[in-house]
Amino acid sequence: MAFELPKLAYAYDALEPNIDAKTMEIHHSKHHNAYVTNLNNAIAGTDAEKLSIEEICKNISKYPMPVRNNGGGHFNHSLFWTIMGPNAGGEPTGDLAAAINSAFGSFAEFKTQFAAAATTRFGSGWAWLIVKDGKLAVSSTPNQDNPLMDVAEVKGTPILGVDVWEHAYYLHYQNRRPDYLAAFWNVINWNEVAKRFSAAK
Repeated sequence: MAFELPKLAYAYDALEPNIDAKTMEIHHSKHHNAYVTNLNNAIAGTDAEKLSIEEICKNISKYPMPVRNNGGGHFNHSLFWTIMGPNAGGEPTGDLAAAINSAFGSFAEFKTQFAAAATTRFGSGWAWLIVKDGKLAVSSTPNQDNPLMDVAEVKGTPILGVDVWEHAYYLHYQNRRPDYLAAFWNVINWNEVAKRFSAAK
């Protein structure tokens, strides 16, 4: 098998009360696991078996839709789990904080723009903080697409993403996506986002 379900660095209940244990368990062990299984089936016997998920995403237009949907699902969720954690939240510091202030004017304005991208994404999808041409930008993508993909409307390297598919929040928040997004700020692991920012520059 080319790809595997990554282990979480924390327990399913570690993000309570912001993200409930049952949602985390189903989201990771069922949804993400299905993306991995379906991706492996979709690329079996092809050259894609030798590629990283990033390489597949960057040339996604070459592949059939099952690779796009499940490959995106695997990449997006693998990033999502790492940029969250217990005892997290607050605000970024250092170079990342400076870059946010430079790009958006303030951390508060970044939060407003990021929340707007996530709230207004129709149906299922993701909102992102990306590095584009060395600068930060906010974008969103439908379904399991991401900004690495050659089909993305706004291309860049994602360093922070939030899942706004209903399976990410419905058990606890039902249709209240804005409440879920407000809670998301309490679990962001800014150290991991900063690492990704440094690497993307």
